Amino acid sequence: MEELRTDICVIGAGSGGLSVAAGAVQMGARVVLIEAGEMGGDCLNAGCVPSKALIAAAEAAAMQRGSARFGVGAVEPAVDFGAVKDHVAGVIAAIAPVDSQERFEGLGCTVIRDWARFVSPRAVEAGGRRIVARRFVIATGSRAVVPPVPGIEAVPYLTNETVFGLRERPEHLLILGGGPIGMEMAQAHRRLGSAVTVIEGARALGREDAEAAAVVLAALRAEGVEIREGQGVMRLQALSPGVEAVLADGTVVKGTHLLVAAGRKVALEGLGLEAAGVAHDARGVTVGAGLRSVSNRRVYAVGDAAGGAQFTHLAGYHAGIVIRQAVLGLPARVRGDHIPRVTYTEPELAQVGPTEAEARALWGDRLSVSRAEFHHNDRAQAMRAGEGFAKVMIARGRVVGATVVGPHAGEVLAPLALAVSARMKVSALAGVVLPYPTLAEIGKRAAGAHFAPKLFENPRLKQVVRLVQRWLP
Repeated sequence: MEELRTDICVIGAGSGGLSVAAGAVQMGARVVLIEAGEMGGDCLNAGCVPSKALIAAAEAAAMQRGSARFGVGAVEPAVDFGAVKDHVAGVIAAIAPVDSQERFEGLGCTVIRDWARFVSPRAVEAGGRRIVARRFVIATGSRAVVPPVPGIEAVPYLTNETVFGLRERPEHLLILGGGPIGMEMAQAHRRLGSAVTVIEGARALGREDAEAAAVVLAALRAEGVEIREGQGVMRLQALSPGVEAVLADGTVVKGTHLLVAAGRKVALEGLGLEAAGVAHDARGVTVGAGLRSVSNRRVYAVGDAAGGAQFTHLAGYHAGIVIRQAVLGLPARVRGDHIPRVTYTEPELAQVGPTEAEARALWGDRLSVSRAEFHHNDRAQAMRAGEGFAKVMIARGRVVGATVVGPHAGEVLAPLALAVSARMKVSALAGVVLPYPTLAEIGKRAAGAHFAPKLFENPRLKQVVRLVQRWLP
């Protein structure tokens, strides 16, 4: 068997693995990159990119239905579902060259398209080769969880890996799971003409700020998405055609298609981690603050494989932490308090740092929460999109978290995410000058509201101002 010796072996060509490989090889390290599936991983091929492309098409359809509020005649859009999927495929194809094998080989990586398996603490085998490396980076991502609902093994179901391949529009889509993926797909398919029922055993968008989640859920229900909360599925049964779900209260829900969006599990199967002495559990590789395996110091893990939140941008952040250590030999520790997330419904729901409830648990009486409403934002009014708000969590005079629900909340979150990441004082956020009218002004307004009681409701300040006015020339 041919043996390759390298500085860094990256297992997995998703967002985190590609970022490590590109950074390391361009800095002069020898890199072997191993990927058994599609280059670009889940995000490019079955996650972030196709879902946002589908959402964009759905938004175009919704704009046609809702244009009357702008004085433009509303029409029912003629949705060609197959053409929508061609659009989705076209977006993937436009981005794919950046993640391609050809590009990474051009950068100087050795790319092996096969499954990797550790055979010792310092070697893996893949593609008929043994790769001996100074450092390994596990970046294998995650895959959809299929819950153990009775009958599911006999029911045809979709996951994020297969739903984008549908060429025919589902007549009635049942979605198991009311998290961000489930709610995004629910609204997109409803706007494209499907009936949609979401079944969530607990609270839909349960991880998010409850007040903000309520704004999103109300909007989806207003568009015709049926959301059943607090009702788990007790049994599934195949129909001809379609599927039937029996809920905990005995209610029967029928649909033509079933989408499972009940979470994700880390993909570590078949890696032979025991042979490498790499400690791991169901959450992922057991790592320290530097993302280094606690049991094999040659091994790092990034992204979903590191056992934390499952976001593409978090995997990219992890890659930078690993590069500083494994390539440059510099110390680096991962933070988790500044990682943002967005649910790409309309309205969007964006969060950075702790929610209000989480922040109150952390800071108690030292926490101040300041807010502003989108109906006071002139750009939002011009867009006829005044629903929603921004909340800024403040402790010891610094921004520690923010919640935005409303139009383009993910974009509006950017300066608030910077404030949390840089541990900025709330006065700096309140003092920034932004162009008018912009949606981002809502964050500045929320920060400014923190000072309103001191400025406008302070009797002593009013007395001082009267004295100053009396004596000013």
